[in-house]
Amino acid sequence: MSTAGFNSQNGTGTGQTYANGPSQNPVAMQQHPGVSYGMPHQPAYNPMQAKAPAPPGPGLHYPSGPYQPIPPVSSYQPAPPPHNSYPAPQGQPLLTRPQMGAPPSIHTPPQSASPGPRMPPAQATPPPPAVSSSSYYPNPQHPQPMAPAAWQYNTAAPPPMGPPPSMSTPPRGPVANHVNPAAGPTAQPPHSSPAAYSSAQPPHSAAQPPGPGMPPTSLHGYIQPGTAPPPMNPMAPQTYQPSRGPYGPPPTGPPPTMKPPPTGPQMANATPPPPKADGTVAGNGPQAPNSYNHVDSKMAGMPQPGPPGRHLGHYPSLPPGYQNTPSPVHPGMQAATQPYTQAPQPYQQPPGGPGPAQLSPSLAGLSLQSSTPEALRVVNLLQERNLLPPTPIPAPTPCLPQDLQKINCNPEVFRSTLTSIPQTQSLLNKAKMPLGLLLHPFKDLSLPVVTSSTIVRCRSCRTYINPFVSFLDQRRWKCNLCFRVNDVPEEFMYNPVSRSYGEPHKRPEVQNATIEFIAPSEYMLRPPQPAVYLFVLDVSHNAVETGYLNVFCQSLLENINALPGDSRTKVGFITFDSTIHFYNLQEGLSQPQMLIVSDIEDIFLPTPDSLLVNLNECKELVQDLLKSLPTLFEKTMETQSALGSALQAAFKLVSPTGGRMSVFQTQLPNLGVGALQSREDPNQRASAKDIPHLSPATDFYKKLALDCSGQQVAVDLFLLSSQYCDLASLGCISRYSAGSVYYYPSYHHQHNPAQVECFQKDLKRYLTRKIGFEAVMRIRCTKGMSIHTFHGNFFVRSTDLLSLPNVNPDAGFAVQMSIEENLDDMQVVSFQAALLYTSSKGERRIRVHTLCLPVVNSLSDIFAGADVQAITGLLACMAVDRSVTASMGDARDAMTNAAIDSLSSYRQSVLTIQQPGLLAPVCLRLFPLFILALLKQKAFRTGTSTRLDDRVAAMCQLKYQPLIYSMLMIHPALYRVDDLNDEGALNISERTIPQPKLLQLSVEKLSREAAFLMDAGTVIYLWIGRNCHPTFLTQVLGVPNYAAVPENLYMLPELDTAESQRTRAFIGWLRDQRPFFPPLHVIRDESQRKASFMQNMVEDRTESALSYYEFLLHLQQQISK
Repeated sequence: MSTAGFNSQNGTGTGQTYANGPSQNPVAMQQHPGVSYGMPHQPAYNPMQAKAPAPPGPGLHYPSGPYQPIPPVSSYQPAPPPHNSYPAPQGQPLLTRPQMGAPPSIHTPPQSASPGPRMPPAQATPPPPAVSSSSYYPNPQHPQPMAPAAWQYNTAAPPPMGPPPSMSTPPRGPVANHVNPAAGPTAQPPHSSPAAYSSAQPPHSAAQPPGPGMPPTSLHGYIQPGTAPPPMNPMAPQTYQPSRGPYGPPPTGPPPTMKPPPTGPQMANATPPPPKADGTVAGNGPQAPNSYNHVDSKMAGMPQPGPPGRHLGHYPSLPPGYQNTPSPVHPGMQAATQPYTQAPQPYQQPPGGPGPAQLSPSLAGLSLQSSTPEALRVVNLLQERNLLPPTPIPAPTPCLPQDLQKINCNPEVFRSTLTSIPQTQSLLNKAKMPLGLLLHPFKDLSLPVVTSSTIVRCRSCRTYINPFVSFLDQRRWKCNLCFRVNDVPEEFMYNPVSRSYGEPHKRPEVQNATIEFIAPSEYMLRPPQPAVYLFVLDVSHNAVETGYLNVFCQSLLENINALPGDSRTKVGFITFDSTIHFYNLQEGLSQPQMLIVSDIEDIFLPTPDSLLVNLNECKELVQDLLKSLPTLFEKTMETQSALGSALQAAFKLVSPTGGRMSVFQTQLPNLGVGALQSREDPNQRASAKDIPHLSPATDFYKKLALDCSGQQVAVDLFLLSSQYCDLASLGCISRYSAGSVYYYPSYHHQHNPAQVECFQKDLKRYLTRKIGFEAVMRIRCTKGMSIHTFHGNFFVRSTDLLSLPNVNPDAGFAVQMSIEENLDDMQVVSFQAALLYTSSKGERRIRVHTLCLPVVNSLSDIFAGADVQAITGLLACMAVDRSVTASMGDARDAMTNAAIDSLSSYRQSVLTIQQPGLLAPVCLRLFPLFILALLKQKAFRTGTSTRLDDRVAAMCQLKYQPLIYSMLMIHPALYRVDDLNDEGALNISERTIPQPKLLQLSVEKLSREAAFLMDAGTVIYLWIGRNCHPTFLTQVLGVPNYAAVPENLYMLPELDTAESQRTRAFIGWLRDQRPFFPPLHVIRDESQRKASFMQNMVEDRTESALSYYEFLLHLQQQISK
């Protein structure tokens, strides 16, 4: 991974340091956060691959990755033979995994004339340019055609055409964060008409290609441990050549004719078919230059489900090949926390350095194939109805030695979509699953804090020392990212915890995967900035009508002493309608002084020195202002809103120091710079066609956000409105400045008390939570891997450095990754996120998280380590970007195709015994359900009336929320709560918290005789059945019968009954697990909100969307083509 730009954060070996003060960014106006820089050898990862006009042809094909296609030795390749994961006895060589890329001179494909340098063939057009993941703007210099429903994740990197770039040289000059204009138009793999489907390899139900038969396998469909596949004559079919170019363009005609499988005995060692002249191999799809388009083989638009007469009875209940498989797990059984049935092997410390930081050769050839793991148990999704576990799904545990796993990073902080990393990019392409990381770096944690004058880092790649480095002896350690050997500083020999000397491997830095350092002076060029809070308040007639000003002023008065900071903390206030109002709070004044600037076209600060004041010195004036503000504007009739000018004024005020700007807005800005017009047509909300206006109407707010980011200012937006406000445009001010968006639709202090309670609780958390100022974050990974796309709210300053003027404990991030070099000589890889920030107390701190994952060389191991929730979260981020830069239809198709492709790959490449039905491994059994839930989520649903701002707000949440919260927004949790009991209950702080079972999101699970609670993340619904038992109504709701349940009940009465205490304890426990406050809505059959509740029943059919079973039939239909 390139180290370009490292000196801008933490200094290089030459003593250069990162300037953490405000600095004007010379390229801020052009940069597109989310794109990758400084990696010329990485082809442009483009989740919005442009769509070329479809050439004629009856079938669509996968353009495969740049690896050599594998002629099938059998139609369904078995997994590689198992490898010994124990260290060999002395004198014997270790058993290691087979070589993944044979020398070209041994297994050169027939088309290659000579070995030569491994370069892609000359192309008529250069590779496609990178496109920013988080940019709402296509590059104006390159008009983008429509994009196909495909994500090009896991794209392999072509080698550079010239000399390789230096891995340690910083870039010369500023690295602009934009699409390279010199890249030219994109080279597109042709794809065919959206009239038909065909997958890359012949599916099981299609005719098999001529050639060898299927090798003997176990009854479970997997190779038995200790056995190897039957001998095969040539090894060429299994030669991975990641850097070799394709033999020619993909054919555009019909797929090759395939003969039916032979009925007689099959020969296990038959010769595989030779490649054909057009570059394809019998049984394999065509190859496309340097790209694997994940979903190009599928048709745009969702076809109708299979024929209505196709029911479960169509399939045999127990197919012959599975007579001896274990019986299905009871639907109530929880998914195993340890996804592999075999416990990790004992980890033996090799001589040369004690401690858990020493990686043992016992990991060589580590394979999960010693037995069929539970994660790979085959499930027929069409036959097993109750797949949802009764308790929340834990993150899968990487298959590492126990002592390494024990100190690995908490999955709530650092989580990978694949807990087993493929050895090569071609193997990753074949698995057809996205590789990425999901982070929650500033999460509230109790963690060790180290104060040291020397922070030990690798001299080459600047990685912080961590539990996964290797100590060669007491004085030397090897970096686990770039493998350089470094000296151990003298100071590091002393352990401050045990107060012992000579055991550096026992230091806290080497015992904890998450740690925080108090940074010494070389990590700063100016004194750390003070905590600065500027509040920008809409005081137009519309704002006063909502009543939010009273709630804001009261909340700030109550929490003013709890604002994070020290004796230097500063605050300021600006209000605005058609003019801008400043408040002089200078010490010595008897009361605050309001200064009005009416020239909004040329904004200026009337008294620059007294508008932002020290809170401790001027607290009484601040309190007086907060008490008088609500009454100051209560008679106003001013209806206009000059938000743009107010933001410009606020930027002028806070930019000298940096800080946080909190903006409260209640209507569409309609005056001065940044003025907007309504773009929403309410009549088109339910249109099944594409959703327009998801991108900004103006770049004013993005440009201002980039200016703010350059001056260490973050902008948080609170949108409280009952009308359209164009959040797609306004949200840019927070997105690119690392701020947050809080959205309260239909806010009104009298008509919507639930929203008022929500705003109060959110505001208290917002004002009092921990905050980091002038932060930067860098994610590093083991040599051979690279990061190419970021998701979240930030600004990409250079290569891999995220600029975060503010960082808060509720922000999540995601990154996509690719494998640039084969990892066949590695047993594990590591990822490290380092967050450098200034605390509210003025300390410069570095928080470091390190994650270690095993490297595997078989597809079955990759699937066994799949984290279905992390994959869903990453796909949601990618789909948001696709919706904005391409179209909603493309995003929806791409999500559907993600499920089709992963299950198709599993069926073709992992299963060795085929049976009818839709087959999935246990670890991916919920993937189709989560994809269907995404398609019905507010951000992506079509055919249902959805306000444009509601949709954009849901997209913001999916991009910004940590995974644990966004999953509830994707697939809510449903519980029955009228029969809560203490069985399996938790005891927390002397409270008993009932733990009811999770139910499927289907109306068939509801009962008119019961009550159900739905936790949808940002909102909680309590649905009361018409014939609900009177005991629940009286003991919990305090009403005598169903008819007496109030229409807009949003708070449960505090009754002195066991039922009431249990219900309130359970709801309170759910709310305590997240940083925002979900309002409660009690729903009856006649309630207006019943429709919102029912829309979350994702397994049921609606007028515009398939049911879960119909969706499964659709997936099966596509996989079987």
